[in-house]
Order: sequence, then C-alpha cells, then structure tokens
Amino acid sequence: MPNRTSSLKAARDNHCLIAIGASSGGVEPLKQIVRDLPSDLAASVFVVLHIGPVSHLAGILDRAGPLHARTAVNGAIFKRGNIYVAPPNYHLLIHDDHIMLRRGPRENLSRPAIDPLFRSAALSFGPRVIGVVLSGSLSDGTAGLRAIKAMGGLAVVQDPQDAAVPAMINSAMRYVDVDHTAPAADIGALLGELAVKPAGEASPAPPHLRLEAAIAAQEHSTMQEEDRLGEISVFICPECHGPLWEIEDGDMVRYRCHTGHAFTSEAMLEAQSVEVDEMLWSLLRAHQQRAEFTRRMAQRESKKNLPALAAQLAARAQEYTDDARVIERILESRQAAVSEHEATPEQEHGKKRSG
Repeated sequence: MPNRTSSLKAARDNHCLIAIGASSGGVEPLKQIVRDLPSDLAASVFVVLHIGPVSHLAGILDRAGPLHARTAVNGAIFKRGNIYVAPPNYHLLIHDDHIMLRRGPRENLSRPAIDPLFRSAALSFGPRVIGVVLSGSLSDGTAGLRAIKAMGGLAVVQDPQDAAVPAMINSAMRYVDVDHTAPAADIGALLGELAVKPAGEASPAPPHLRLEAAIAAQEHSTMQEEDRLGEISVFICPECHGPLWEIEDGDMVRYRCHTGHAFTSEAMLEAQSVEVDEMLWSLLRAHQQRAEFTRRMAQRESKKNLPALAAQLAARAQEYTDDARVIERILESRQAAVSEHEATPEQEHGKKRSG
C-alpha cells in the first residue's frame, strides 16, 4: 500500500499553481494552451485577461480543453485540475487555498490586472508557482513575474515571434530572468511537465511585495512614511491626480500613488497620452461651441442693424474656428502616429479596459 504521507508531501512540493496573464491577442494562445493541458494536471490554473465589462472567457476555455474552466468566485476553495478566470472589474487574488476577488486600485490601467494575481500567488505558494505571460500590449505582468521569480517560482513566456502583440512578452524578457520561452502550441504540454517537477527552495518575501499585495487586496489604504515604496516623484497619478512614489524594482522603474494605482513606465506614458487626448477633445469642443455661440451673437446683432458689433463678433467666431482646426490637426496627427504603432487588431473581448 503506498505511503499516503509521502504522496501528500510530493503533491505539496510540486509546481501546483499556474498563473497566466494575457491582454490584446491573448485569447487564441489561451485556447491553444488549455487545449493541450493534460486532463490529470497536478496544478490549479488561474487566468487574467484584460477585458471590458462583459467576459465569456470562462465558457470559451471550458469548451477548449479537458479541464473545467469557470469564472472565479470570491471565497471559493480552489482545486487542482481546474481553471479559474478573473471576472470583469475585479482583481483575481490568491490567499492560501482560497480565491479573493477585490475591486482594488487599477494597475497598469486595468482591473483585473495581471501583477496582483502573480504577487498574491508568489506570496501564498512561493517556489510552487509558474507564472506565464502571453500576448498583450504595454507591460502588465512584468512586475508580478519578477515577484514570482523572487520567491523561487518559474517564469514562462510565449515566444514573441508567435504573439500577435508582443509588447508584454518583450517587457517580461527585458526585466525578468525567464526560465522558458515557447510558442503557444508548446506551452500547454510544457506546463504539464513542469507541474509534476519538484519545486525549488522557498525565499523570504521582500517587504514591498507584501505591501503591494495588501494594497490590491484592499487591506492597506494609505502609504505612510514608514511604508514608503520609493521616493516621491514630480509626477502625479493619471488616475486620481495624487502624488506618485517612484519605485526602483531592480533595473525596472515603476510608479504607485497613495491611493494604490500602479503603473510601469510604459503604462504611465499610455495614461498620460490618454489624458492629453481627453484634454484636446475637451478643448476642441469648447472652441467649436464658442465659435458657434459667437457666430449666432453676430447674426443677432446684424439683425439689430449693428454692423460694427456684428463684424467684431464674426471675427472672433472665426478665430475660435481657426483654433479648433489647429486642435483637429493635432488630434489627427496623434491618431496617425497611434495607427502606425498599433496595426494589430485587438483581442475579441475588446480593447476597453475596466474602470
């Protein structure tokens, strides 16, 4: 009769948790990976995909392969051989053997975000975690993958040449000592092999990792002086307009505000770009409305037989119109620049990030 105690210890010591993060272009590789996972996978699988207000991903993955996939439920105890998918507008977190869903601050313009899942997995399961980064824009997942490696876990990324949008993968490869790089068609089988291998030695958790995980779990609402993650920067948070800490995470620079919003450098640039666009559109509408309002005033004064005042108002209306055209040209040039750099269509669940 087999030794049950030895069997349980072996189960606890393998790579029993797989955390996967994806964004734009990530649905197809996710389906491929799930299709190739073994039916007796000795691990639980958690998936975060940047999504809009509605998601059908759990159903898509449930039909794609042999493992049961479901939308994660807060407080549920997770089991091996199952796939748990982050629902819209909630961070998917892990605490010991159960799931936590939290509406914590957005990270890298997203909720759900990949980094909170990876951090929580690393804290609860240390070297038994495998983190996987797939196709996506910007750089969500990199800081979390660094946390997994810091705690002794494994880092796997999709081959960037195999990805529709390789930015997230390239970021991970730049800042993380990746263990395996493979096309999506090979990752499912690879994860099955890695899951049964013994995990390495556990490493102590860095203090900043516990603090950032607590922020995502809404267990820590402010950053006091003794909890400083870095130095106060000259920049403000694009989300809440509060001050930002500048965090030096090895050779990677990140930002987090007192509210908890977090950004990589790439996400900061994207957020600032969105903010500039919103200001330009607002300015355009204001100039167009002023032009129209002043033009109508000129018409009314003309009917009152006040040609001098009507001409003055008409000239002012033309100035507002000219200013609006300048703003329109700026917006057109910005859109042209974006189109040149984002020629890849978005994943099927839409580009919009949850607010």
